Amino acid sequence: MSMNRRDFLQILAAAAAGGFALDSRQALAGNAPANYYDIPVFGNVSLMHMTDCHAQLKPIYFREPNVNLGVGASVGKVPHLVGEHLLKAYNIQPGGIDAHAFTYIDFTAAARTYGKVGGFAHLKTLVDKVRASRPGSLLMDGGDTWQGSATALWTKAQDMVDACIALGVDVMTPHWEMTLGAERVQEIINKDFKKAGVDFVAQNVVTNDFGDQVFKPYVIKNINGVQVAIIGQAFPYTPIANPRWMVPDWSFGIRDDSMQKFVNEARAKGAQVVVVLSHNGMDVDLKMASRVTGIDAIFGGHTHDGVPQPIQVKNAKGTTLVTNAGSNGKFLGVMDFDVKGGRVQGWKYRLVPVFSNLLAADKKMEALITKIRAPFESKLGEKLAVTEDLLYRRGNFNGTYDQLICDALMKVKGADAAFSPGFRWGTSLLPGDVITMEQLMDQVAITYPQTSLTNMTGATIKTIMEDVCDNLFNDDPYYQQGGDMVRVGGVQYSVTPNATIGKRINDMMLNGKAVDPNKKYKVAGWAPVGEGATGTPIWDVVAEYLRDVKVVKQVKLNQPKVIGMGNNPGMIL
Repeated sequence: MSMNRRDFLQILAAAAAGGFALDSRQALAGNAPANYYDIPVFGNVSLMHMTDCHAQLKPIYFREPNVNLGVGASVGKVPHLVGEHLLKAYNIQPGGIDAHAFTYIDFTAAARTYGKVGGFAHLKTLVDKVRASRPGSLLMDGGDTWQGSATALWTKAQDMVDACIALGVDVMTPHWEMTLGAERVQEIINKDFKKAGVDFVAQNVVTNDFGDQVFKPYVIKNINGVQVAIIGQAFPYTPIANPRWMVPDWSFGIRDDSMQKFVNEARAKGAQVVVVLSHNGMDVDLKMASRVTGIDAIFGGHTHDGVPQPIQVKNAKGTTLVTNAGSNGKFLGVMDFDVKGGRVQGWKYRLVPVFSNLLAADKKMEALITKIRAPFESKLGEKLAVTEDLLYRRGNFNGTYDQLICDALMKVKGADAAFSPGFRWGTSLLPGDVITMEQLMDQVAITYPQTSLTNMTGATIKTIMEDVCDNLFNDDPYYQQGGDMVRVGGVQYSVTPNATIGKRINDMMLNGKAVDPNKKYKVAGWAPVGEGATGTPIWDVVAEYLRDVKVVKQVKLNQPKVIGMGNNPGMIL
């Protein structure tokens, strides 16, 4: 795409603010300090952490949110800081490479400066570099790994299983993995992971009948003579946020009591370091850290928060570090512990951005990815449309890609309004990018993709929105059950996050008229959690829309009016 003078000057300004020489070739190459990937060694136990890659094997763009509201005790606290508020909290220089990695600020210009992020071939290079300087280090995968791309869906996650084994994953815990169904999950664990020596751990998943552990609750590894316990914590609300019928015999939940039991058990067996590999979401991890004692660190996922440094949480018997390592293969967490006298004496941590322009691709991993994708390349590469807008998903209420999906549902299904799930996964596209079938599938690749058209009263529409809103903004993190707010097409509304359930959603309008609680409206949706659903897959609906419009432009974001959050540092609109 050609670049106009304004775009070019923005790029130069971003580079200059980051401390780079005003040389256009250097700026456009996205150069970083020569020692950017030199991570000083500390201590004698090292753990690497990746999470929520959502099956992204190739480098991508991913925009961080400008709305990540905290409520109750979480107001103004990490991870509910966005933009300049986050930069200030971590003393990150505006305009530089880290400012781009951790915030949405000037995203389009900065993305063109620094290039794409992630990609397993580039991540492999970084993992190997860390391992070379830290013998015995382990790589932990926090889940949401086997879902999120076309190839993961079409291969029933075999692409990601093979790639993660090649990457060198040692321990894993799940969430979206469960949407492959219990039988497929067990097949991968008992076949691929067993052969490769990968441990799949989840202390909080038990059988419905007798409460037996479905998976190993934890594993103890010897790192340089130090016994290190890694306890798994699967996403607690899997059967609520995703279809229960896919895992009919298993029960989930937070299970603080059993977590404490396994921490104590691991310590009794000689573990000098105890960490939790979690898919709780960061607010839940913070609460758990205050309640369960004896955990040195929680390596968290699910909420996709890229948090530069751990939060230190005090509890009855000490302090627990709580981390969260972003998403889409964009970051690798590196935690170093200094363990002496049977306990952790000190620690150092860095959440390392993975810039594909700055890390050479590992040749073997690159070859594996090429082999994985080869049977699907023509289908993946189908050109559906071109976007003139920045398309992204991520944020409490809506993103431009979510809006596009809602617009497609309403147009193709002939609906008055549309609901699209508040999923956090989904890559970003820059203005001028071609929307291919692969990039569409990045937003919609799930095992229950059916679309629907339902007659709903205005009262029912409000009830659905209120229920989802409470899952997002309940003051108690243990009642926050998953993603962001349901994305809404057609219906304008106001939201008061600090209100109580039933009173948050107001001023509902459709086509310039107040939504009538007794009137029935045609509402399109997708991703039904009930068993036996039928309907056209969402990717066919959106692809039809894109082929028709050919050019996506001036997407009108249906952002609600947010009340009572004017000074909240988790929102910049």
